[in-house]
Amino acid sequence: MNKNIWKIIGRFALLMAIQMLVLNHVYLGGYVMPMLYVLFILMLPTNTGRIPMLLIAFGTGLLVDVMSNMLGFHALACTAVAMLRILYADRILTRNEPVVIGTPSIYSVTPQYFITYLLVLFGFFYFVFFTIEIFGFRSFWSILFATICSTVVSTLLAVLYQYIFLKKETTV
Repeated sequence: MNKNIWKIIGRFALLMAIQMLVLNHVYLGGYVMPMLYVLFILMLPTNTGRIPMLLIAFGTGLLVDVMSNMLGFHALACTAVAMLRILYADRILTRNEPVVIGTPSIYSVTPQYFITYLLVLFGFFYFVFFTIEIFGFRSFWSILFATICSTVVSTLLAVLYQYIFLKKETTV
């Protein structure tokens, strides 16, 4: 297999282990739920096709649902994030240029663009997730507050993950 595929599989295993063993047990005040596993979907190569992207996102969310004893909330939110990434988010990373990024990261893209990318997609993920968890807009302000808090925490964790586990690729 291709070397990049092994990196992607390793990243998937590491992020799922961090999520299941540590972050699934963190729930601060009912408003902060860090879900770092979404970073796996956000770091897939930009040349991943639409159907594979959606299937990978759905499968990842479904696996988290099964392991967390949820009812499909993660699968729906991950699929929605993948759809938004397909439609819009790659434009943030590449600034509308036809560039293929092997692994979108803080090192392969300008940091402010990558952090914007993380904030937009994590924010969308959490908004969808909390909306279907509460099943409606009855508590709109509560959903919004939980979305903002969880987005900020997950973005910080994602940046920390990038600095700890990714090597800066130097060009010669």
